Amino acid sequence: MVHFTRSILSNGLRVLVHEDRNTPLVAVNVLYFVGSRDERPDKTGFAHLFEHLMFAGSRNAPDFDEPMQRAGGENNAYTTNDYTTFYEIVPAENIETALWLESDRMLALNIHKKALDVQRRVVVEEFKESCLNEPYGDAWHHLSDLMFKVHPYRWPVIGLKPEHLENAAIEDVREFYQHWYTPNNAVLTIAGNIRTEAVLPLVEKWFGNIPAGPAPDRQLPPEPPQTALQQRTVRADVPVPAVYLTFRTPPRLHPDFYAVDLLSDVLAQGQSSRLYRRLVKEKRLFSGIDAYVTANLDPGLLIIEGKPADGVPPEEALAAVWVELDGLKSQPIDARELAKIQHRLESTIVFSETSVLNKAQNLAFYEILKNAEWMNDEVAVYLAVTPDDLLRTAQELFRPENAAVLTYMPQQQEPGK
Repeated sequence: MVHFTRSILSNGLRVLVHEDRNTPLVAVNVLYFVGSRDERPDKTGFAHLFEHLMFAGSRNAPDFDEPMQRAGGENNAYTTNDYTTFYEIVPAENIETALWLESDRMLALNIHKKALDVQRRVVVEEFKESCLNEPYGDAWHHLSDLMFKVHPYRWPVIGLKPEHLENAAIEDVREFYQHWYTPNNAVLTIAGNIRTEAVLPLVEKWFGNIPAGPAPDRQLPPEPPQTALQQRTVRADVPVPAVYLTFRTPPRLHPDFYAVDLLSDVLAQGQSSRLYRRLVKEKRLFSGIDAYVTANLDPGLLIIEGKPADGVPPEEALAAVWVELDGLKSQPIDARELAKIQHRLESTIVFSETSVLNKAQNLAFYEILKNAEWMNDEVAVYLAVTPDDLLRTAQELFRPENAAVLTYMPQQQEPGK
């Protein structure tokens, strides 16, 4: 159980504080409720650009990292389809340094031509290295395009193409910042060796006078149901073939999400999981295989990805995956198998809560998902899932018309050879 207090400043900033006397540290986490789904189709990659641009300096802190290092802290950030997170871990006595730095870039980020050009080059180079020049690096571009036709999940977090950032006007970048990086579109969470009554005045001191921005108005187009199997074969400079089998899943708060998440663990969580045990160890059809869910706020994906063993045609390997999925659709799994998966997940969640950073980040995520109290309730929802729930969900999920198949083939190798 993670106890916390919630306050809301007059500018709309939500502030959640968790006290932990078992550490000399404090984690400061600012989550902005903006991700790649909030971009325009012709201007993608902006949320990821700001993950970098927010470290380019602000009005009173032209160098973000230098004062953070002097305070004995560390910091980083990450971007998702749905939100962007910035965080610091500092000795508790230096918490005010983190609050000052975060408030200054929320109020007055330096968005000028030099800073934009530098960070734009960094992000475009990352795009080229991780997507264009890395084997299988553009998989998310293909999967997003196959599975989404209307919703902005149809491009990956890094963006649709580097030209969108290369051609971005500074006015467009400033407008994106002014619209989304505002106190009323953010959650500030603080976890560690602090006292709530002492830290809240510091939060008011540094964040209270930042003006609220426009109220976010999301009108995201819902993705229509898929009616036919989507397939694509990509011949590329890859060392070996790879297959991706992807299914549409419910949104993160849908009651069936929990069964979907557990199904991904049944399939590929550890060496005793079904796909690993049967297709890697016993039948030797794959050299490696994995399954996971995206857990998007809007309807997302369950992905099964693997590399067929040497000499095994991708079609044969894929057919074996479908056999395992059909098994999950034909009869309920053993209650002991499900209980093992559930308790492993429970242990993972409980263990994650030993970290003040994880607690700060989870509080922020659950606050935008539903409310932060839900962080303490979800384990019970997972434990309440039954074998019949998994059977019903598998029957709905694992249908060809709800799926896409992406196959990578080495350029010199033809399919089926």
